[in-house]
Amino acid sequence: MSTNERLAELSEAGVSVWLDDLSRDLLRSGRLAELIATRSVVGVTTNPSIFQAALSAGDSYAEQVAALAAGGADVDAAIRTITTDDVRDACDVFAPVFVESDGVDGRVSIEVDPRLAHDTDGTVAQAIELWQAVDRPNLLIKIPATKAGLPAITRVLAEGISVNVTLIFSVDRYGEVIEAFLDGLDAALAAGHDIATLHSVASFFVSRVDTEIDKRLEAIGTDEALALRGKAGLANARLAYARYLDVFTREVRFPDLAAQGARPQRALWASTGTKNPDYADTLYVSELVAPDTVNTMPGKTMEAFADHGWVDRESIIGQEASARETMTQIAAAGVDLDDVFVLLEDEGVTKFIDAWSDLLAATADQLGAKA
Repeated sequence: MSTNERLAELSEAGVSVWLDDLSRDLLRSGRLAELIATRSVVGVTTNPSIFQAALSAGDSYAEQVAALAAGGADVDAAIRTITTDDVRDACDVFAPVFVESDGVDGRVSIEVDPRLAHDTDGTVAQAIELWQAVDRPNLLIKIPATKAGLPAITRVLAEGISVNVTLIFSVDRYGEVIEAFLDGLDAALAAGHDIATLHSVASFFVSRVDTEIDKRLEAIGTDEALALRGKAGLANARLAYARYLDVFTREVRFPDLAAQGARPQRALWASTGTKNPDYADTLYVSELVAPDTVNTMPGKTMEAFADHGWVDRESIIGQEASARETMTQIAAAGVDLDDVFVLLEDEGVTKFIDAWSDLLAATADQLGAKA
């Protein structure tokens, strides 16, 4: 097996390649280990939709479901056992990467129950529960960047638990996420934790921004508005990276924490599968290349990049002014950006709750059938 040259070049440019998928088939078949060897994959992210799809496909989970049913497990306990088992096994597959990268990569993420998105205390309690259940140092607990999620991020980091912050759509909210991260490092340090072992990524969603803003630009229908389609997602992400650089390379607060061993909270590009068939299928990978970033890709996007993707090392660095101008033009065309970002966050939470509900229903049916 040989490493794909395009994905290797992406990694060499400073982008960590993470797979946005996990299933028992992927683990048992050896396909995940193969992706590490041939596709430069150094991490995995999961979400309720991914687990819903995994448990609904095939019979990989049938034996475990039968055992759980025989033991009288309820549906929530069954799902938690099944998903944490998969994530723990994935953490073990990535353990060598974790060691070789000094803990930067080799990471596997698991999300708190999306029904807790607006419940700070519930999120913190479940984050601790998941951390203890998986019991692997290369785990990341995914917490949504809702208003209730922000203090949960701080409190979970204060417990010495690494965090993947998800569902970030706006640069303003991203700034709040960074503050929550820094507050968490302060609290962890005060609690006596070694903050050098704490890691975090901030998952900034890309394609969903284009989907919503394109729809609004098309409704406006002017030549100026139509010319801006497909530009918002990249511009928004580029402004987020500029904010990352401001905080982690220029501002005063982080260097003080870095002196105590702290690592930067890396920007992670999520929702990188292209939704519009008129756009290049590697757009949100090829055009978001910068050092110390992560790109989490669906398998289809990863394979497309392996086949014909390109690495543009100037796609983010030095693009702040033009990105800001693009977002200004979109607003001037009549798009209410604040409304877009509120809608996308609400929709993101709802989609994950719906997927979780489907997972609950399907698992309840399987438990009933096996009882």
